[in-house]
Amino acid sequence: MKPDTAPVANDTPPAAVQALSNPFVDHLGVRLVHAAHGRSEVVLPLTALHLNTWDVAHGGVTMTLLDVGLALAARSLSSGAGVVTVEMKTNFMQPGRGELRARARVLHRSATMAYCEGEVHDSDGRFVAKALGTFKYLSALAVGREITHQRVVPQPAVQDADPAPAHD
Repeated sequence: MKPDTAPVANDTPPAAVQALSNPFVDHLGVRLVHAAHGRSEVVLPLTALHLNTWDVAHGGVTMTLLDVGLALAARSLSSGAGVVTVEMKTNFMQPGRGELRARARVLHRSATMAYCEGEVHDSDGRFVAKALGTFKYLSALAVGREITHQRVVPQPAVQDADPAPAHD
């Protein structure tokens, strides 16, 4: 099924960010808990595919979770506009195990940029990593083609109380 699209629009902050369809993030298993009012929370239950040779979360997985969390916090302050990462600095405190949870917030927003911070803790509450990031708001990608829509996760259709029987 092809995801729905949402037009890139004005600058009115939404009540909450709608989940975007991102194949890479979906493949990792990242789940959006919430993103609204300049804050976000995302979780990732670790599987064997997320681990490094020490059997702890790979640093790239931890950084991706932070990148997603920071970007969602930034997007939550601009209705419809996308963001791209301009710069991100990550400090790793200790290995992550179990479920990773990233919480992020916008520290400052200008007309075109958002400056964010976020932290990852694991399922035992251990402080895993901290990141600071700069994100640019855009309505199109500068790759020689104008992007007017982003993929969004389709909302489930409302089921009728008495669905029609299936035909063979």
